[in-house]
Amino acid sequence: MHLQAFSPFPSSAALKQFQASITGNVVFFVRHHLYKWKSHIRIGMDGKFVGGQFSPKKLRGGRRCFSRSIGGASISCSNSMGKDLYVPSNEKIINARLIYAVAPAMGHNQESHPESNFRVPAIVNALEKMELTPKIRGSEIIELHNIKPASVDDIAMDQASQEGIIFIDGSGPTYATSTTFHESLVAAGAGITLVDSVVAASKICLDPPVGFALIRPPGHHAIPKGPMGFCVFGNVAIAARYAQRVHGLKRVFIIDFDVHHGNGTNDAFYDDPDIFFLSTHQDGSYPGTGKVDEVGHGDGEGTTLNLPLPGGSGDIAMTTVFDEVIVPCAQRFKPDIILVSAGYDGHVLDPLASLQFTTGTYYTLASNIKQLAKDLCGGRCVFFLEGGYNLDSLSCSVADSFRAFLGERSLASEFDNPAILYDEPSTKVKQVIQRVKHIHSL
Repeated sequence: MHLQAFSPFPSSAALKQFQASITGNVVFFVRHHLYKWKSHIRIGMDGKFVGGQFSPKKLRGGRRCFSRSIGGASISCSNSMGKDLYVPSNEKIINARLIYAVAPAMGHNQESHPESNFRVPAIVNALEKMELTPKIRGSEIIELHNIKPASVDDIAMDQASQEGIIFIDGSGPTYATSTTFHESLVAAGAGITLVDSVVAASKICLDPPVGFALIRPPGHHAIPKGPMGFCVFGNVAIAARYAQRVHGLKRVFIIDFDVHHGNGTNDAFYDDPDIFFLSTHQDGSYPGTGKVDEVGHGDGEGTTLNLPLPGGSGDIAMTTVFDEVIVPCAQRFKPDIILVSAGYDGHVLDPLASLQFTTGTYYTLASNIKQLAKDLCGGRCVFFLEGGYNLDSLSCSVADSFRAFLGERSLASEFDNPAILYDEPSTKVKQVIQRVKHIHSL
C-alpha cells in the first residue's frame, strides 16, 4: 500500500486502512523530520526566547497558544487545533487542591493484555464511589476537559528521522490499534495541559494544586527511538521539555516509583545536567536496566540516580528511601518543578512484580512528594499514571493519593490486608541504600 501524503496527525480512517494492509505490526507515519530530546528551545518566564526569536501566537510544529490573565498571572494552554481549552477560573484555581485530567485511550486495547482499557475507568469509578470528584467536592478538585493532543514536535522522538515513521511490533508486549497514535498524543497533551495549569496556579497561590494525569498508554519505557514496554510516547519526558521550553522552568526533578525501571526517561536525559531522574524499582525486573552505577554521562553525570530494591521491599523500605535518598537529592538539586512517574504496580497485589507496597505506601509517597514540592519549588508538581495492573489495588491506591493531595486521612486500612505481608529484606535494602548514598555523596 502506498500513502501519497501523510499528516503529523493521521486520521483514524487512514490508520485503519493502513493497519489492514499489514499483519501483526503497525507503522505510524509521523513526519519526514523529527527532533531529538536534547534539541530543545528554552523560553523565559516572560514568554521570550532565550537567545532567539519567539512568536507568542505560534510554537514550532503548528502548536498554537493562547493566554489568559488569572489574577495577574498568565496561563498559556496550547493545542494543535487553535481552539481554546478549558481553563479554571481565578476563584477555582485559588481554592483547588487537586487538578486532574482523564485520557483513558479506550480504543487502545488488546484482549487479555494487562495494560488494558479497563485501567483508567476503574480509577474514575473508584473516585466517583469515594466522592473524590468535582461533582461532590466543588472547586476543591478540578477536572480539565477538552484535552487536545500534543504536537509531533512535542513528542520529539528521533525514531527513523530519515524515514519519518514510528514502528510498533504487534507481536511483542507493546501493541497498537488504529487509535493508538492519536490517543497517545492525547495522553501526552493531558500532561502538558496540567503543567500549564499547575504553573499558572503557582503564580497566584502559595499552595497550588497538585496535577494528576490519569492517562494511558503509559510512557516511561518509551525511548527516544520509539515505543517499548507497553509505552508509546514518553509522557513525563515530554512534559519536562515542555516545562523548560514554554515556562522557563530550567531544573526539572523526576521521581519514578513504578516497579519497573523507567529506562526511557533515564536515556532521554542521561547527559542533561538540568533534569534529575531518580528511579526506584524492583531489582532484576523488566527491562533489566537501572543499576546503581548508572549515574548519567558527560555534563549529566550525577543527575541520574537508580535505586533497585530487592524483591519483598515494602513500606519500611520506601519510607527510608524517601527520607535518606529522595529528599537530600531534591534539596541539593533545587528543582523548579517536580514531575512524578506514578506506577502503582509495586503493590503487593499486583501480578507483574513482587514488591510489598500497600495502598498506605502510596498515600505516604503522595503526601511526602506534595510537601517536597511545596518546600522546594513553589508547590509545582504533576503526577503521571504509569503502571498498575490489579484494578482494585490500582484504583484504591490512586484514590488514596488523591486524599493525600487533599490533606485528608488515609483510608488504606479499609483495603490493605497486613496478614498477606511478610518480613522485608531489611539487610539488603540497607545495603543498596548505603551504596547509592556513597556513589552520590549523600
